[in-house]
Amino acid sequence: MSKDDLAGAERAVREDLAACYRLAHLYKMTDLIGTHISARLPGPGDRILINQFGCLFNEVTASNLVEVTLDGEVLTPGARINPAGYLIHSTVHAVRHDVVSVMHTHTAAGVAVSAQEHGLLPISQHALLVGKRLAYHDYEGVALLDAERETLARDLGDKEVLILRNHGLLTVGETVGEAFWLMMQTQRACEIQIAALSGGAPLRMLGEDIQELVHQQGYKLDGNPNGTLDWIALRRDLDRVSPDYRD
Repeated sequence: MSKDDLAGAERAVREDLAACYRLAHLYKMTDLIGTHISARLPGPGDRILINQFGCLFNEVTASNLVEVTLDGEVLTPGARINPAGYLIHSTVHAVRHDVVSVMHTHTAAGVAVSAQEHGLLPISQHALLVGKRLAYHDYEGVALLDAERETLARDLGDKEVLILRNHGLLTVGETVGEAFWLMMQTQRACEIQIAALSGGAPLRMLGEDIQELVHQQGYKLDGNPNGTLDWIALRRDLDRVSPDYRD
């Protein structure tokens, strides 16, 4: 890859990631300056982009994202990152070389389901779209201890969605758009579950056979990462309502 091609590829990743932050804000999946979305940079070395500590998601732009190595070296002069966010994201990027983007949220519905002993129930199409991709990770306190790197990597394994018990949700994708699409499906599944449980009526569980069928029907349609067409449409909408994410 030429120098110009590499610069163009990095710019594309920066714009995708900044767009993801803005969309998380628009879809109300933020927690003040907490939680993070990261993306792997193309080119030599293991480097990722993550938000600057202290920025709200609607303040993130392509140019103010922070470049950091998986060894913790901040390459953006004067920038500061959240150590808890860095531990989670750098761990996933280090062990999953197929992953370009990692998204983590603390939404009310996501945390609520993460606190339920039975986890995500097979009661909706949204739940079935992520159910076979799903794993769980027990809460170990604020993610500041290096010992959690091992358990986090172990529990995620080869899955694409992780429910962090008593904490929140995490998704990974081959693209930024896929990580966002998976988060949207998981978030909606959690919202549906909380609403269904609050109604008090017995729930209708979907069987293993239909769970497998929906997984096969909805997994990487046409061989592309899930959310590919959604992401094009979402970027188009974002260009209308909040185009400064590209700055």
